[in-house]
Amino acid sequence: MWWSHTVDAWASVYANSGWVRTLLGFTHIAGLIVGGGAAIAADRGVLLAVGRNPLEWPAQLATIRGAHSIVMVSLAIVMTSGVMLAASDVDTFLHMQLFWIKMSLVALLIVNGVCMRWAERAAAGPRRRRRPLAITAVASLTLWLLTTLAGAGLPNVH
Repeated sequence: MWWSHTVDAWASVYANSGWVRTLLGFTHIAGLIVGGGAAIAADRGVLLAVGRNPLEWPAQLATIRGAHSIVMVSLAIVMTSGVMLAASDVDTFLHMQLFWIKMSLVALLIVNGVCMRWAERAAAGPRRRRRPLAITAVASLTLWLLTTLAGAGLPNVH
């Protein structure tokens, strides 16, 4: 199959080039820092704004909307580089429980992001509809940190 040869060729390039490993690792971590940082800052803003003056809320919602585009582009970069990292040693990653836990956490991050978009629209209304946005912000903070922990464990836990 063509994809098997492609994966094998990629694994060889990855294994034999320190520059490729460094740049790909950097890309993966940079995407995580930029996307996770934007998400965490927006989540923190949500949690601080929920109980504050309702006049401040539209500005906070605009900040959240701005963060979403940064997070989505960063997640695409993280996912693309993650696929390339996993393709560098398919046999190891396919059988690693922590890898699948991390993939599940990434999927939950995406689902939470969709829920956050819904909650963001609901939060533009009456104050009582802000609670779902606060819940998705807490979930986002938790999922970003757990995903990072799982990623940190991948090179160390087999």
